[in-house]
Amino acid sequence: MTLGLRITVVDPPPGIAYALQLGRADLVKPTATTKTQIWFDFTVEVVAGRLRGPAVQGKPGARFVYIGIGSYAGQPGPGWRAKVSLESITPELLEAKRLEARFAGTGKNGAPACATVPLLDGGWKIA
Repeated sequence: MTLGLRITVVDPPPGIAYALQLGRADLVKPTATTKTQIWFDFTVEVVAGRLRGPAVQGKPGARFVYIGIGSYAGQPGPGWRAKVSLESITPELLEAKRLEARFAGTGKNGAPACATVPLLDGGWKIA
């Protein structure tokens, strides 16, 4: 079974590239962007209640998705990665066709939010 996921970066710093990381090095450009939001739409496989696929990183029990920023998105200069946890996706949510999670794109210091980012609005929701 496949599950559609959407990750939305809210209020990212201007002029900085973002990309979804597949595997170790492949990058996928955003599905859509505006000045205030960046969207990534992709699918994952659900196998025996676990998420798998090229975008899924980490070991079972610690799955996540990387959003590359700056040089990690193919842009010259400094780079960061935002780690979006998949662990709060419950078995009930796996029954949906599509889920969405949002995170703030700018950290308290004005730089891109990076490392493990807290999800807004209570985490993963049915889209």
